[in-house]
Amino acid sequence: MSSNEPRKFIQVGFAVLTVSDTRSLEEDKSGKVLADRLLKDGHILVDRQITTDDVDKIQAQVKKWIDQDDVDVIITTGGTGFTGRDITPDAVEPLFEKRMDGFSHVFHHISYEKIGTSTIQSRATAGLAGTTFIFCLPGSPGACKDAWDGILSQQFDYRHGPCNFVEIMPRLDEHLKRGS
Repeated sequence: MSSNEPRKFIQVGFAVLTVSDTRSLEEDKSGKVLADRLLKDGHILVDRQITTDDVDKIQAQVKKWIDQDDVDVIITTGGTGFTGRDITPDAVEPLFEKRMDGFSHVFHHISYEKIGTSTIQSRATAGLAGTTFIFCLPGSPGACKDAWDGILSQQFDYRHGPCNFVEIMPRLDEHLKRGS
């Protein structure tokens, strides 16, 4: 392929986890927003689940997906605030091998444009576990729209330049191959 030819779209496998003590999957607007948007963009929704605000349950589901070959990206929604039950970052961040601090910065910048200083009440975070990208988003549909439309849609589109996550996905496990 010459450098002048446009890149073709590459599908990516996503799993969406809603963390909530009060919602059912049928009532889950934020998870639905994410599922609808990633499908509309041409990706694959491998799985969508809901779990309560429980560290062990969150970690078990995220670990299960990390081990699945067809899940490239995990997005959680809910539990990123400061109340006593908001524990998603506390559950998920220990699973990160590499943190993605830039995601939080860009997310808060986008959020600030919409909700002002209230954005500081979110502990949105992201990282990499093995070859799986993980993003922890707030539980509001608006925050999920902002994260998808403003960041994730572009970064998981192989055609996006100057760089994107899809083009580096084949190299995420290079450190595991050294010395073999």
